[in-house]
Amino acid sequence: MNTPGLLERARAVRLLVLDVDGVMTDGSLWFGPEGEQVKRFDVRDGQGIRLLIEAGIQVAIVSGRSAAAVERRAESLGITRVVQGAGDKLAVCRELAAAAGLGLDGLGAVGDDLPDLPVLRRVAFAATVPAAPELLRRHAHYVTAAPGGGGAVRELAELLLTAQGRLEAALGRFLA
Repeated sequence: MNTPGLLERARAVRLLVLDVDGVMTDGSLWFGPEGEQVKRFDVRDGQGIRLLIEAGIQVAIVSGRSAAAVERRAESLGITRVVQGAGDKLAVCRELAAAAGLGLDGLGAVGDDLPDLPVLRRVAFAATVPAAPELLRRHAHYVTAAPGGGGAVRELAELLLTAQGRLEAALGRFLA
């Protein structure tokens, strides 16, 4: 899905808010022998997040669930804004935007299910993954080709950096 004005919307993003289950992971819930949640993250998505942060685009995680693995993954990627157990994701996104000196018109968000819909309906750039319900896909400005947990975040990172004219600079050290 490529809505009119997509690149203009992508150019406005100064803070990208990511859901976890279904976006940074494939949405499966795995539990270890002690009942702990185990999550599988894609390294290509992680590289995309690092490219965004290095290019000056802030990244935050807002999840309705809580898992220690999310904290560890965020820390390893340099994501400092992590809110887990969020009941009202829109309120959290408003707080994150305000703390960053932004309005919702400076936010991009990626979600995959109904709790993400209020956010997706109000941010400058709304994205979802192919497995999301039709309702979310209808409200998204962009639907990734890659699945959640399988390159969707990397795809979005490259789209945002391209729209903002920052991709070549972000890749410069790899092309040198």
